[in-house]
Amino acid sequence: MAGKTGSAAKIRLTNFDELFHTDSIPPGTEQVQEIPLTELHDFKGHPFRVLDDEKMRETVESIRKNGVLMPGIARPGKDGGYELVSGHRRKRGCELAGIPTMPVFVRNYSDDEAVIVMVDTNIQREDILPSEKAKAYNMKYEAMKHQGRKGSGNSLDEVGETAGESGKTVQRYICLARLSDELLSMVDRKEIGLMQGVDISFLGSQEQQWVKDVLDETDISISRKQAAALKECGKKGELTQPLVRQILTGAKRQERKITIRIDKIVQYFPDSYSGEEIENVILSLLEKWKKEGAV
Repeated sequence: MAGKTGSAAKIRLTNFDELFHTDSIPPGTEQVQEIPLTELHDFKGHPFRVLDDEKMRETVESIRKNGVLMPGIARPGKDGGYELVSGHRRKRGCELAGIPTMPVFVRNYSDDEAVIVMVDTNIQREDILPSEKAKAYNMKYEAMKHQGRKGSGNSLDEVGETAGESGKTVQRYICLARLSDELLSMVDRKEIGLMQGVDISFLGSQEQQWVKDVLDETDISISRKQAAALKECGKKGELTQPLVRQILTGAKRQERKITIRIDKIVQYFPDSYSGEEIENVILSLLEKWKKEGAV
């Protein structure tokens, strides 16, 4: 790529219409701008990793020899500069290669349009982690809902169309996006199976933390049966920290026997109170104590 450094340097390119969704731009008229890397800001919430790995080293070497062959895509930033929609790895490659600018198409995308293009131009990459797919599909699905887009089939099928994945698969990944970052990282490391992660994703944040605590303390793997049991108990509102431990470890909860002498209780109640009335008062006070966060 030519070595011009100014933001206004422009080079005419052709045949990018289909790849970059430029149906509204007359063929042969779109221009690419050489933008300083300091003016290119990462896409907000960008879910895909940019690693300095072997593939990045190959990218750097290619850029040094041939320049950036495929321009990135950016849109004007709300606070100045440009928000990079596609081309984060190429930008990093330019940084490592010591090249101060990068060729990009500049488009006036809306927030939702930018999300959809960002996901579609990255989702077919190799070695994408479950967490990346989960966050990307969730972002695209929400963007499509905001746009009110309705295709000929299931909207989830449309989300996964670019990557050739079914709506059912997309739905599973979107469920994974509800996992805490810690549990989602465990799915990435294959310490939790994908389907187990989907079941656990139906739990609330506190319940997920209980699961994480047990996994940290033990060296167990969650089975499909255990994950399903956690999900079912969570749906019924029955899940407690001891029950999570019991489901995951098989350890039965120890029964607690409590005996309170009657003479220690009756002093707090009038003689007219029956045994049932005394019991109801005690239980109501304990319930109030629990709601106040004492336990």
